[in-house]
Order: sequence, then C-alpha cells, then structure tokens
Amino acid sequence: MIVTVIQVLRCFTVDDPLQGVTEIAHRVGLHKSSVSRILATLEKERIVERDTHSRKYRLGLGLLSVAGPLLANLDVRRAALPVLRDLALSSGETAALVMSSGSQAVTVEQVPSPQQIKHTTALGTHYETADSASVRVFLAELPHEEVRARMAAGDPVLAGRAAVDVEALVEELVEVSARGYAVNVGRTSPDVVGVASPVRDYRGETVAAVLIAAPSYRTPAGTVSVLGQQAQHAAFEVSRRLGAT
Repeated sequence: MIVTVIQVLRCFTVDDPLQGVTEIAHRVGLHKSSVSRILATLEKERIVERDTHSRKYRLGLGLLSVAGPLLANLDVRRAALPVLRDLALSSGETAALVMSSGSQAVTVEQVPSPQQIKHTTALGTHYETADSASVRVFLAELPHEEVRARMAAGDPVLAGRAAVDVEALVEELVEVSARGYAVNVGRTSPDVVGVASPVRDYRGETVAAVLIAAPSYRTPAGTVSVLGQQAQHAAFEVSRRLGAT
C-alpha cells in the first residue's frame, strides 16, 4: 500500500502538475476506484488538493508538514558547509555541524582538520551526555525549570550528572549562554577538546550548533577560548545565512 501511494505521488511532476484519476490509474496500473480512495485519503491530509477549474488533483501544502524538518536540515547543512570549510582551515581543527535529536545531539555535517592527526566522528554520531559541549549548547537554550525537571525524571543525557547538584549544572548553562559557547575539555574523552556555539534561524530559534573538535595535546588551556571564539564567529555566519538578525 505504501509503495502504491508513493507511485501515485510520483505521477505529479513539474511538467504535469495536474493529474486526474483516469490518468493516474493508467500510469500506475490500478483501477480508478483504488486511485480515488488513495487520493481521497491524501486529500484529507492535504497532501493533494483539487484544482478549482479542472477538478484534477495537484500536490498540496500538507506535504510541507512532512518534508519541513528535512528541508530545514538541508537548509542548515547547505548554509553551514562553506563556513565549516573556512573554519577547519582557519582553526586547523575539525569543524562540524550538530543538530538536536531529542535530548541528544547528532553530527550532520563535518569538515576534517587539514592536519595529519585529527579528531573526527562518523556522520550520524550521537552525543549522549551533558558533558558534551554540543549537548550543553542545546540544554542552555531550555528554561531552567525544564532542565531541573529532566534531571529529576532521570533523563539519560543527564544521568551521568546525577552526583552533581542540579543548581551547579544550571549555573554552567547560564555561563554557556553568557559566553556564547560551551567547552568540553577532556570530560567525555581525555584526548579531545570540544567547543560548540549555537546556530539560530530567522526566528531566533536555535536549530543547530557549530562544533570544533581538537586533540587535547594541541589545545593548551590558553587556546581553548580562541577556539570558542572561532566557533562562535562561524555560528554567527551560519545564522546570518539562515536569516538571523
């Protein structure tokens, strides 16, 4: 059934945006009654709609509710890639774009460091602890009461912080917001330093974060703030490309 619905939707093209029941039935090899039932269901969800004059069907705005998250991701990745390339060159370290996935953060784009020794992760890698700089960027955007409630409810991302007073975590998140970037020096891996800064869209909402990951031996304490400022500058540029003011 799912394959059939996809076949019906693929009948609508740029060259032939209007399709009638008979035309679709002929194209997909189904009886007209079956096509009518599929179209009626899709029309209820506004996936297709009727043209006022011809009474034929065309794709509807309901598709945006399905494709919207994907389109948003593609827009962010497209806007970020050239910025990440410049950032990897200017910082000498791996630059990545991460997005929120529930309580976690996931790598959706990455430009490796030009240096021989580097820290990289596979696309799709999830960061699953509040000790991660990228996760703390997203946590810092939440109301403090929500952070407290998540910790009280045993949110797995916060589980590793169970021994830490919740107010101490809130204070860390306030510092992240004030500074404009989060820092992870050896918290999740003794060999890696990570800094992350939020990316905002035209609504001012945080939709991603720019992350710099570097080997710790190449990142003495005095240079961490430099990386943080570079990540923040790159995040500002991606945000500007997304229409943020």
